[in-house]
Amino acid sequence: MPADDVVEDFASFREYKTWYRVIGDLKSGKTPLVVVHGGPGCTHDYLESISDIAATGRAVVFYDQLGNGRSTHLEEARPDFWTVDLFLEELDNLLDHLGIRQRYNLLGQSWGGMLGSEHAVRQPEGLNGLIIANSPSSMKAWVEGCLELRTKLPQETQDALARHEADGSYDHPDYQAASQVFYERHVCRLQPMPDFVKRTFDWIDRDPTVYHTMNGPTEFHVVGTLKDWTVVERLHRVQAPTLVISGAYDEATPRTVREFADRIPGAVWEVFEESSHMPHVEEQGAYMAVVADFLARLDSKGEFR
Repeated sequence: MPADDVVEDFASFREYKTWYRVIGDLKSGKTPLVVVHGGPGCTHDYLESISDIAATGRAVVFYDQLGNGRSTHLEEARPDFWTVDLFLEELDNLLDHLGIRQRYNLLGQSWGGMLGSEHAVRQPEGLNGLIIANSPSSMKAWVEGCLELRTKLPQETQDALARHEADGSYDHPDYQAASQVFYERHVCRLQPMPDFVKRTFDWIDRDPTVYHTMNGPTEFHVVGTLKDWTVVERLHRVQAPTLVISGAYDEATPRTVREFADRIPGAVWEVFEESSHMPHVEEQGAYMAVVADFLARLDSKGEFR
């Protein structure tokens, strides 16, 4: 995209600032795509490949959620400050700031898909289409799936994870190394990770406040405020056409992704056979083709079946 087709700025939110980037023209005539990153506690960086969608003439909006990346950091905030409702309010505020609340598409990845589903069950009038990518429908099912995947790791890796979880030494090099074995199988199978993906992990290392508070110390040791979260019994309320995405090796295992596909009326489920948690990186071309086709069908028919 030419430099003049990229706008970066801040949206005022309460007394804070939400950083955002718009690639393309929000008034192009095609419904814009708002991309919601994962975590909680990540940044938009690892999703930058989705900017490929802008080549179809559709504006793509990225943002860093409060507490992360280029948005306002609040390391001293109490745990009860970081709620689902806070991030839903921030998303609504951004839609209003950009003037697109009346018509937009939403793509949420991992935690972003959890947030997207929470947004969609409230039946916002302007939500044109929803993409839930690599997301759990409940944290209980997420943890159960991750623990099952752990049983298939080398025994020495399982032992290292269990040993250091028992005494809380999550920063120990052996625990970090064991976690990396899991990540390379079930988070991003493309190694080495692209720089734009690594930037997100670097941001988390600099300020893990949101991740540690809401999730916990690792992907599969969820002890934060989201540990009991579920949207399963409310998914029937989603009215927007929905595309569900996951990877064959995904840490978001079929047992939790399936609820989206089964309970959201008319939802379509696409599995990327060579990917884990980041098919937008691991199978970038195929992923963008699927997403672009879904959005184009919404433009032409107002539905996707």
